Amino acid sequence: MTTESETAVRPVVEIKNLHKSFGDNHVLRGIDFTVRQGEVVCVIGPSGSGKSTLLRCVNLLEVPQQGQVLVRGEDITDPDCHLDAARQQIGMVFQQFNLFPHLTALVNCTVAQTTVLKRKPAEADRIARANLERVGLSEKITAFPAQLSGGQQQRVAIARALSMDPALMLFDEPTSALDPELVGDVLTVMRKLALDGMTMLVVTHEMAFAREVADRVVFMDGGVIVEQGPPADVIGNPSHERTRTFLRRVLDPTHVEPTA
Repeated sequence: MTTESETAVRPVVEIKNLHKSFGDNHVLRGIDFTVRQGEVVCVIGPSGSGKSTLLRCVNLLEVPQQGQVLVRGEDITDPDCHLDAARQQIGMVFQQFNLFPHLTALVNCTVAQTTVLKRKPAEADRIARANLERVGLSEKITAFPAQLSGGQQQRVAIARALSMDPALMLFDEPTSALDPELVGDVLTVMRKLALDGMTMLVVTHEMAFAREVADRVVFMDGGVIVEQGPPADVIGNPSHERTRTFLRRVLDPTHVEPTA
């Protein structure tokens, strides 16, 4: 029997020897790492390094060819796993907002509650309103997505995910499709979630956010984890030359490497 103390220390996510290929392209090459309760982990790295694929494997939007993904101790890669029930523990925010265009912000946040969680409409409405207020959009509950800015739509998407009471939030470059002026509003919401103790796995190019908010930064390249650790180490003083090269290009994009 699992004790309450054992449940408290169990990782929310355990990834073991994860491999994923698309045809001949071996995207993930034996990934191993964990995310613990209340931890904020930011995954950084160049395009094509496997970051988004890793995130999508966590809730089996992509099915790995080898390895295990355990969510709260349950192996969701097991064919006998009740995948829909397991996914209810995981909220995901994509690069694109994926809102229903014909539904208001409020209804976007209630529809999954009533259809998936079978909540009564009044309860779903109360929870949705609370989460829209949490992301700073209580005055936009009757607005349709086309009436909202990109940053507001992304905050509705966050409120929608929160309304399902997830144990884990996945963010796949949530600010990459936004105008620069709108990025800050979304990152502010994510900072507040981190302060509230939400367990978060974030793929991001926002180095300032990763440095400030993450408990741990994971640097990926070529489908493997090159290094990981506290932001002060991985971003401030990386040990691997590949990490240093990446960060020079990201933090100082006008830098030109000297030629021999």
